[in-house]
Amino acid sequence: MYESYYGLTGKPFQLNPDPSFFFGSSGHKRAQAYLEYGLHQSEGFIVITGEVGAGKTTLVRNLLKKLDPTRVVAGQLVSTQLDAQDMLRLVVAAFGLPCRTLEKSQLLLVLETYLTSVTSKGKRVLLIVDEAQNLTPRAVEELRMLSNFQLGEHALLQSFLVGQPEFRATMLSPHMQQLRQRVIASYHLGPMDQGETRAYIEHRLHHVNWNNRPRFEPEAFQTIYDSTGGIPRRINTLCDRLMLAGFLSHKAVLTRLDVAEVMGEIKAEAGTIRGTGGGDGDEGEALSAAMVSSTRTAIDAITRPATADGSAFGSEAANLEQRVMALERAMAARMTGDSNGKERGASDENR
Repeated sequence: MYESYYGLTGKPFQLNPDPSFFFGSSGHKRAQAYLEYGLHQSEGFIVITGEVGAGKTTLVRNLLKKLDPTRVVAGQLVSTQLDAQDMLRLVVAAFGLPCRTLEKSQLLLVLETYLTSVTSKGKRVLLIVDEAQNLTPRAVEELRMLSNFQLGEHALLQSFLVGQPEFRATMLSPHMQQLRQRVIASYHLGPMDQGETRAYIEHRLHHVNWNNRPRFEPEAFQTIYDSTGGIPRRINTLCDRLMLAGFLSHKAVLTRLDVAEVMGEIKAEAGTIRGTGGGDGDEGEALSAAMVSSTRTAIDAITRPATADGSAFGSEAANLEQRVMALERAMAARMTGDSNGKERGASDENR
């Protein structure tokens, strides 16, 4: 819609992580350096954490894009609440190996044989686990046990664990001591600062041949930063809606008032989603709720069959549905935590 109106060659603020849009903020460059350092070590665990929407998945996809397939074989999985054996089965499947009917001992044998074969050919094997905060302690321990596979003095498997801040708490628990000893680098990806937020927005716009139409007033960038806290996915959500509003109003210049108006609409929608009927929640939650709403709309579009049986869309819709449910659970947990915190504060004041 607004892409053609503003003469853009594509959608600049899509929510789907795309490594071609990768922006090297100071935090993202540092996280990228940790990942690349880990690759050179060829062993142990690298742990990257960050808030929802901080750019972790884009970071991983950017790394995968750079990998030389003649030197590194990479498997990737998005974790859910699994027991140890199911985790092992997913790891085996991540490398395209048969696993459906095998027992644990057979799965281990298949995986070790594969890892040995790849390593003997001079290649390295990398496992990337996204959404690591969803791993159960037993599943994490299973991953640690896989790091015991060796060929001579060389580790057969290296793992990158990528997740939300809760995973750091998991790592600090007493029963994770052995895993911590095998972590060779760990980094928390924080939000961008005000200057990086503006540079990020302009970077994405220039990627689709933006010619300063629409023009963003300097104060608009400030308001975007204030509203999003420098979190990339929140910025994308807000700017996408802002561009759409500009198109609908035929605007060539976007101001801080335009940003505030769109943000107000998003907060009102978030209030409806939460069932409060108002927009009193903070702007971060409002943008998260807006992402859920937008993604729900996307699910509806995907599950609307374009073929007689709609079979081509089933797996995509299921995957998207799982991601939305995870986001909704995270939002619910956060709001419950905030509510409990406020109640405790009120109780303390009344003492």
